[in-house]
Amino acid sequence: MKKSVRANLVILFFVAVLLNGSLVAQTSNDKKMSMKKAKEWVDSRAWANGLNLKVHESADAQEFAFQYQKNKSFWDAAFVYLKNTDLETLAPGRYNILENNVYVIISEGAPKAFEDAKWESHRNYIDIQYVIRGKEKMGIAPIAKAKITEEYNDAKDVAFHSVPENDGKYNIAGPGTFLIFFTGDAHRPGIKVDGSDTVKKAVIKIRTAE
Repeated sequence: MKKSVRANLVILFFVAVLLNGSLVAQTSNDKKMSMKKAKEWVDSRAWANGLNLKVHESADAQEFAFQYQKNKSFWDAAFVYLKNTDLETLAPGRYNILENNVYVIISEGAPKAFEDAKWESHRNYIDIQYVIRGKEKMGIAPIAKAKITEEYNDAKDVAFHSVPENDGKYNIAGPGTFLIFFTGDAHRPGIKVDGSDTVKKAVIKIRTAE
């Protein structure tokens, strides 16, 4: 009898240890890496799945690492798609990658004049924006610095903003490097760069994790 009680106590002890370890691991997954660790992770290219493209330095490394760990299958599907798809010959349109969690919009046409490009943000999806051919300018700013000009449209997952001139940063996007815009980023893509009259672009939409 005593042996049976003792055995049950041992079993309960190990179950408690396993549950605690699982809880700690879950808690850890819910926290963001330090900025140093996140940048090291980005530089390690552990996320790339053999993709040769670079992630632009404007991307929030901590948010990238957090989102990747929370929804690894979504990001892996996106990067494998970029690696294995002949984007040069792909016709403009929307293509499903992973149900409604990951899809891509291919566009081709003339970029906008600076004053015609709008600041925008999303709540449900993260943007990977990759210029396949040509060049365009893209702005990025913290959503906290942005003022709503058009209220959020749930069906289109977009709101439009204005951003004070000094709070927006602009980068030139071209082949070889993609930019990532998270839900905390207001972004202003599609701005014309001198000498680049036509741009072909892929925007991969990845469902965000809370």
